[in-house]
Amino acid sequence: MIHRWSIARRLFLANLLIVISFIAIVGTAAYVDAKDRTYDEEGRRMEGVAASIAANPLVLQAAAAQDPSALLQPYARDVAAAAHVDFITIMAPDRTRWTHPKDEELGRPYIGSIDAALQGRSFTEVTAGTLGPSVRTIVPVKDSAGTVKALVAAGITVRNVDVALAGRLPALLGLGVALLVGGSLASWLLGRYLRGVTRGWGPEQLAQLFAYYESVLHSVREGLILIDARKRVVMYNDQAAELLGLPETGRNDPTRPPSLADLPLDSELRSLFDSGRSTKDEIVLTGSRVLVVNQGPAKGPKSPGTRGKVPVYGTVATLRDRTEIEALGNELQTMRTLSDALRAQTHEHANRLHTMVSLLELGRTAQALDFATQDLALSQRLTDDMVSSIDEPVVGALVMGKVAEAHERGVQLDVSTLGSGGAPGVAVQDLVTILGNLLDNAIDAAADAAPPRRVDLTVESDEEGLDIAVNDSGAAIDATDADHMFRHGYSTKPAGTGGRGIGLALVRQAVNRLGGTLAINGRRGAKFEVFLPAQAPPEKEQKL
Repeated sequence: MIHRWSIARRLFLANLLIVISFIAIVGTAAYVDAKDRTYDEEGRRMEGVAASIAANPLVLQAAAAQDPSALLQPYARDVAAAAHVDFITIMAPDRTRWTHPKDEELGRPYIGSIDAALQGRSFTEVTAGTLGPSVRTIVPVKDSAGTVKALVAAGITVRNVDVALAGRLPALLGLGVALLVGGSLASWLLGRYLRGVTRGWGPEQLAQLFAYYESVLHSVREGLILIDARKRVVMYNDQAAELLGLPETGRNDPTRPPSLADLPLDSELRSLFDSGRSTKDEIVLTGSRVLVVNQGPAKGPKSPGTRGKVPVYGTVATLRDRTEIEALGNELQTMRTLSDALRAQTHEHANRLHTMVSLLELGRTAQALDFATQDLALSQRLTDDMVSSIDEPVVGALVMGKVAEAHERGVQLDVSTLGSGGAPGVAVQDLVTILGNLLDNAIDAAADAAPPRRVDLTVESDEEGLDIAVNDSGAAIDATDADHMFRHGYSTKPAGTGGRGIGLALVRQAVNRLGGTLAINGRRGAKFEVFLPAQAPPEKEQKL
């Protein structure tokens, strides 16, 4: 049953037990202290009464008389009544009582210790006598020579002392009740706060829930990152660490989470996390990866203390790696371009074949042969130029396909190649990404401009690397737009057009990853210049 109790209830009962125990201990100590103080005060009061009687000359005179009781008994009763004491006993040094509240006790021996008084010292004790247990003080009566002639005992019964002590108990009880009420109220308020924070769950339930969350956090294939309201990264899973290049989970101090500024995040991604805005399937380029980011606020439950407002503790972001999908998409686009180029070339070759057949039917064999030879030489020259410049037939096929696509759209694509050293170490996928996106943008810009519509592609390769220049006859690029063109999401295409704002961003990502440079010249149309340094081949393992 206890396992079903919430943390608030357990804390309330624990604090209540602590307060009760504290009140019991403190109350007992206070009661014992009050009792000791009361007995000490009554002892000092009895000493004062007895000393004042011993100092009275009447007592010394009566001690020398034949019947001391006749002189001292009335006097002792009057003083006892005035001083509010239970008894005053004046006795001879041999314990014989001269005064007593009960007349029948006169002449009988005193019950109690008198040794210290016979030695000339006063002392106080708690002992039982004819009236029961009492607090009494015995003072000697001395003559001028210092000889003890009589003894005076003044006392009050323990019962009356306890009555005086009982007068202090209400204050002690009031203090205890105040502590109990105050402690219970504080425990209730703290329990109410914890009930709202923990949603009424017990520690076992919270531990089980935390274990579930940990399992889910590290088992999902998506990256998950939690950022609090102070822009500190309080938690992220293994996949997020891999995607963002963060330290392994578990190495950070949970009491001192790192801030966004302390983590090696890309500026665009850091800006998104820092803004806290809600996003859905937003594409962000980070280093060599293409990420799909979803972000939303981390909201807490509604509680009476929030006055209807939902507390927001920060933001939660999920990350999906889209790099491979984007690469497959580029390859698919390349294949589609080649397919369109083959379709266009098939149509062109069909027309040319019909022309050659007609020339043969007309008996003009030499003209048919010259027409076929010129057509074949033109296509072969373009192919040979691309293969000699870049030692990659896939890229050559891509450019040839773009030439055919540009021809269909009324754009003349001229290709100029220099050098034959190739591009060592540069992956063909990166070349396809860079050339394909630059040529697509250039063909789009030229197709939307007034005639003549031209795109010039220059590829130069040497031992230092690969230079690529793409120039189109489209609209000039404004200097203010040049700084934003390579940001993801920026596009001059109309809304609803597929692939808006990602092509040039992918080009920039590939160029940066390869350690190259990218420049824009917008004075006459748009001219993009890319330099890719030659990549050193991986070192071969030395055999021992």
